[in-house]
Amino acid sequence: MTKSEDSPFAKYDRLRKKIDKIGKSMEKVHGQHLTCKKGCDLCCMSISVFPIEFYAIKAELDLSNLSELPLPGNDIDCRYLVDHNCAIYPSRPVICRTHGLPLLYMSFDADDYELSCCELNFTDFDFDDFNEENTFPMDRINSQLYAINKEFVATYEGGKYYETDRISLAELV
Repeated sequence: MTKSEDSPFAKYDRLRKKIDKIGKSMEKVHGQHLTCKKGCDLCCMSISVFPIEFYAIKAELDLSNLSELPLPGNDIDCRYLVDHNCAIYPSRPVICRTHGLPLLYMSFDADDYELSCCELNFTDFDFDDFNEENTFPMDRINSQLYAINKEFVATYEGGKYYETDRISLAELV
């Protein structure tokens, strides 16, 4: 996505670039433990996203091509997964950019960190070897995404959305 600095999506674009940069560094560190690759779609399911993500993705896609995609046979599978490939891959949302990597979250009681990663990855890895330097900082990323979305919805279409609203990604078309 190449957007000008005055675009309503400029901050979101910078965040996605930051996420992709961190993701590439995590892939270098953990490549031998990652089974994620083109054609792997265990994590591809119908999701909802913040309005900032929805409208940024919508602005950069050719929706006429997407409307011709076959519909999934259920409400669980992602609308844009076709023959085990993502039809919106370059524009995919944050959750799709980070899934599979070792994601670090603060626990609910805020006294420790919790780790999340795809069940197919890190099958022969000692989880005690994870630390803040070799995991993806999801709390910081999610906080930044929330703040960017909050600013976006405050000005988009006269406050049509609240900062906590989500939109089904399937509604792009």
